[in-house]
Amino acid sequence: MKQRIITAITAAAVFLPIVFFGNMPFLAMIYLLATISLYELLKMRKLKLFSVPGIISLALLWIFLLPNEYLNLIEDLNYSKVEVALLAVLLFLTYTVATKNKFSFDDVAFSTMSILYIGIGFYYFIETREAGLTYVFYSLFIVWATDSGAYFIGRAMGKNKLWPEISPNKTVEGFIGGIVCAVIVAVLFVIFTDIDASIIELMIITVFLSIFGQIGDLVESALKRHYDVKDSGNILPGHGGILDRFDSLLFVWPLLHFFHML
Repeated sequence: MKQRIITAITAAAVFLPIVFFGNMPFLAMIYLLATISLYELLKMRKLKLFSVPGIISLALLWIFLLPNEYLNLIEDLNYSKVEVALLAVLLFLTYTVATKNKFSFDDVAFSTMSILYIGIGFYYFIETREAGLTYVFYSLFIVWATDSGAYFIGRAMGKNKLWPEISPNKTVEGFIGGIVCAVIVAVLFVIFTDIDASIIELMIITVFLSIFGQIGDLVESALKRHYDVKDSGNILPGHGGILDRFDSLLFVWPLLHFFHML
């Protein structure tokens, strides 16, 4: 627990000032976090980042992360992000032939889904920051409240397993407790910030975001269980890898956009 607290404080001391400042330091941080996340995910399947498919994956991820103001970098070539993605898939498939299926069709599917999973999530972190710090902190606090509520209420009252095949320690009581804590945070945001939503609207949206944040956590747990790894990485002592810390947020940030919050 002591190691977790020290790591959390150190990470926050680096992460939050960069989020506050925004601009290029923030964008550079997002690219770094996304790159490490891709490395962690590929490593689960024993794929190397510094390989032909790894470099293709990384290049496509970086293109996916391009904010709107930098889209001219590919639009000047008369390409869109979707067209670049299609080209990458063709390169992946070509590489399956070149390697005589050592890099298989399953590896192509895994690499492509990894890029989408990480790229979409972190792209919408950039979009959330563009919408304003209020929305960034709203997303962070409801996820932190959900995680803390699920952990402490689950430990105190949890009796019914939520999904033991995926995450044996999570309980239905913790799941509900996490949602309740997130809604309390949402009410505080309506009272103390200028977030553009009524209290009822924000409570309803927060329930969905809290649920899908917990689903994001379960998705990563399912991946780790399938590939028989304890943590996605060890870059954050006591917490695991970058994916271990951002799995819920990778679901929450796109949904903020889809709920027209931004």
